[in-house]
This record gives sequence, C-alpha cells and structure tokens, in this order.
Amino acid sequence: MNEVEKFISIIDKKLRTNIVIESIDSGDPVVVKHIPDSWILLGCGNYAAVFTHQDFQDYVVKIYAAGRIGLKEEIEVYKAIGRHPAYSYLVYYTEEYLILNRIRGITLYNCFRRGIKIPPKIIQDIEEALKYARKRGLYPHDVHVKNIMMMGNRGVVVDISDFKHKEYCSLWDDFKKAYYRYYVPFLYRFTIPIPEFLLNLIRKSYRYYKKLKKITKEI
Repeated sequence: MNEVEKFISIIDKKLRTNIVIESIDSGDPVVVKHIPDSWILLGCGNYAAVFTHQDFQDYVVKIYAAGRIGLKEEIEVYKAIGRHPAYSYLVYYTEEYLILNRIRGITLYNCFRRGIKIPPKIIQDIEEALKYARKRGLYPHDVHVKNIMMMGNRGVVVDISDFKHKEYCSLWDDFKKAYYRYYVPFLYRFTIPIPEFLLNLIRKSYRYYKKLKKITKEI
C-alpha cells in the first residue's frame, strides 16, 4: 500500500466517520465538530473543510458539508488546471471529498494581520496564474486575500473551487487597485500589523459597498 492509499484508508476509517461538518448559513464558513486525534483542521470555506494529518502532511483532504454542491465542479477545475506551480493538483477524489497536494505558505490575509511585507512580485505571480487559468477555459472567481498565499517568494492560489462560474467577479481586480493605490505607497515600507477587527471591518464595508453599488445600478 503506497502513501496515498494509506491516506485514503485513514480518511475513510478515522476521519469521515468521526467528524461533523455543518453548513449553518450558505454565506458563512462551515462549522466542524469532533475532530479526531492526529488530524489538523487547516481551514473552512462556505462549502467544505480542509484537513491534513500529522503523518501525511504533504496532502490535504477537502470534505464537503452535507447538502452543499460544488464538488464535481471543483474536480473539473483541477483537471483543467493540471500541474502548475501556482496551484495545488488533484491526487484523488470520491463523491464526498477530494485529496490535493498541500501548498505551504501564509495567506495574504495573515500577512496583513501580522505585518509581513507583500512584495509586488506576489501580485504579479497571482495575475499570471489567473491568466493561465483563463487560457485553460476557466473563470477566476472569489480570488481574495484568504485564498491567496505567499509560498516563499512566490504567489499561489489555494482555492479554485468557483473557477467554473462564468459571471465576472471583481474581487481580484478591486484588491489589485487597493494594493497599488494604498498598500504600496503607505504601508509597504513600514509593514504595520493590521488588527483583525479592522480587517473584518474593511471586508464588511467592501461587501456593503458592492451591494449598494449593485442596487444603485438597478435603480
């Protein structure tokens, strides 16, 4: 039995049978309860939770909450992306979860929170990665600071589950504008930590602004 097969075995025997993943509100991240020993929760999205195991840290398993759609689409996205240094790649999948190689780094969100400098090269890497995805017939969607990482001196994208959605998503373009207009001239030199409550306030204000802008256009 190879390493991937061993990982699949403990997912089926130890993880899936012992955890509870609840989707309380479709607009909020899922909630995970009863994480078994040796398993590490890496993060939660609106559809699924991502785990790794202390003995298999080169891989992650993404398990969808019951009733949440999107797994089949995400599998199609990873097949379209193939192997690219800015993305994870698909190792294995079932009708309930998928296994990916693990990307190690720090999200841009945590860079802001900890005062870690984000060089322009990281932004350029992400831009090139998104261009590559478009060439593969995909539509970059929901690209924001919690879905982007610095891995060493390289920018990587860690969540591409919505890349089949054809409607335009302005998150990345809006972030780029803010990065070059405000971060580079005012914060880049000093790398001041930004408190989490302030980051959440910025996020909520942005969402309110986008909703208000949409309503204004419809009037």
